Amino acid sequence: MIELLIAEAASNREHRKRLKERFKMAALDGFHDYEILELLLAYAVPKKDVKILAKALIKKFNGMRGVFDASPDELKSVKGIGENAALLIRLIKDVTGIYLKERMMGKDVILCPKDVLDYLNMTLSGERVEKFLAIYLNSKNEVLAIEILHEGTINQTIVYPRKAIEKAFKHNARSVIFVHNHPSGDSTPSGMDKQLMKALDRAAQAVDVLVLDHLIIGKNTHFSARESGMINAPHNHRCMAP
Repeated sequence: MIELLIAEAASNREHRKRLKERFKMAALDGFHDYEILELLLAYAVPKKDVKILAKALIKKFNGMRGVFDASPDELKSVKGIGENAALLIRLIKDVTGIYLKERMMGKDVILCPKDVLDYLNMTLSGERVEKFLAIYLNSKNEVLAIEILHEGTINQTIVYPRKAIEKAFKHNARSVIFVHNHPSGDSTPSGMDKQLMKALDRAAQAVDVLVLDHLIIGKNTHFSARESGMINAPHNHRCMAP
């Protein structure tokens, strides 16, 4: 029995070593999704067979995106996933959000809207509650700040315009992009969403702040009021490489 355990431990060490060497040689090229999770879990789960854990996570949460959208408590519901592993997975997602936010800052978001959508999809698409936020921009369409104006059910149109304009003055913004998510995954605007868009447009126009877009983030999809023709705003051009 002891010999078997020693052999299994040695096999696990060798497997982890091979994964690390593959990554060092060619990054994640050729990796299966569960192998990526294996490599990650190797830094938080000592001794255990991380391949079994990685495959269990992929199965339970229907893929990598589901794994990273899961809460730490949900992750720990998988046998063998402890506090350290759950927090590491959450940390990876949050750090990625920070990276994408910094990559977006200082760029003309009209010329390069993909950076904005990458950030929003990473940070909002897996949220369990609705978040309403505003992205404030200067006269060069560069991001000045991102403000969360509300968390929870969006069921009124009075408080948001006032908050939105106050924050625009605070940041000396020339324009704004309004964003919220639909935890259901369906990005189709509701009647309440449309009322809110109109109220925000009126409030912004009154103080000469340009609304570039209203975005709704769903699961693997998004709605753009500008693209749908609901508002008139500058059209995006192809994203230019730096």
